[in-house]
Amino acid sequence: MPPLQHFYTKQCIMKLTARQINDILNGTIVGNPAVEVNSFSRIEEGKPGSLTFLANQKYELYIYNTQADIVLVNDDFVPTAPIRSTLIKVPNAYIALATLLNLMEQSKTKKNGIDSTAFIASSSTIGENCYIGNMVYIGENTVIGANCLIYPHAFIGDHVMIGNDTIVYPHATIFDDSIIGKNCILQAGTIIGSDGFGFAPEGEVYMKIPQLGNVILEDGVEVGANTTIDRAVIGSTIIRQGVKLDNLIQIAHNVEVGKHTVMAAQTGIAGSTKVGSHCMIGGQVGVAGHLKIGDHVNLGAQTGVMRNVEKPGAYVGYPSQNARDFFRDIIYIKKLPEIIQTIQQLQKEVDQLKKEE
Repeated sequence: MPPLQHFYTKQCIMKLTARQINDILNGTIVGNPAVEVNSFSRIEEGKPGSLTFLANQKYELYIYNTQADIVLVNDDFVPTAPIRSTLIKVPNAYIALATLLNLMEQSKTKKNGIDSTAFIASSSTIGENCYIGNMVYIGENTVIGANCLIYPHAFIGDHVMIGNDTIVYPHATIFDDSIIGKNCILQAGTIIGSDGFGFAPEGEVYMKIPQLGNVILEDGVEVGANTTIDRAVIGSTIIRQGVKLDNLIQIAHNVEVGKHTVMAAQTGIAGSTKVGSHCMIGGQVGVAGHLKIGDHVNLGAQTGVMRNVEKPGAYVGYPSQNARDFFRDIIYIKKLPEIIQTIQQLQKEVDQLKKEE
């Protein structure tokens, strides 16, 4: 049986020299501009013929031993020992790597054409150069823009609008009346426009409240695998331009998420909450309903938000509080046994003094 490495497919790129890569990135070469690479690698596993990067200084120790022939580094990197690799200095090594990976992605041959097993309602419109995969369902009066990729087993309901260059991966579900912008990515299992969790107590039972609104994703939104965005009761649940949502996130009805906000996995945003722009929300954050989260707010992992957080800054804990106050409180909590012991000793001394009076 061949080794496991036999089954590993490398992230290959066409053979490029350091000079050619630098022409793309507009950086500065330190070393041999003629050295060639044809693959990417992690810095701790760098192999000859590969390109890697150093963006986090915690990994600096690997750069002095890596066998990768080219390393992308930040402009301010100053080595403390000899390095065999050719360096390309750029303002942001991580962004530079992303640029190269995007170029590689764009160079791949894209799927095209409509599979014979796909169902497309006659009243719907499909743009030019689209791929519609096996067993896709597209309902009535739906419009799919140009250059879209709709992968197998995706469901797209009635009266849906999808902008140009959007990708819908397998088993994604887009319910009726949803509006998806240009250059969006819906990962596998995404659900857009499912019913919100709306029920009114009526005696000892709950009456379902019809969810008659829709979901709007503006341009450049990415939604992770198995993330759910519920339709509004009335009006729209809105995910603004450039928002990036991780896997397994729940966005409830009538929520609005501001531009270029990012959320990590297992976050839940309850109904009618407004989240500002350029926020960073860690994993397993819970935000109660009908709240306002301001712009440039960072919520640490497992933070519980029970009231408005409008001032920019970092917040952690449950209930959420300013990060500096939270960590100060943690220090005091660790000292509690010592403080209690001191109080008990002082109480004994006070009791003894009372006896001696």
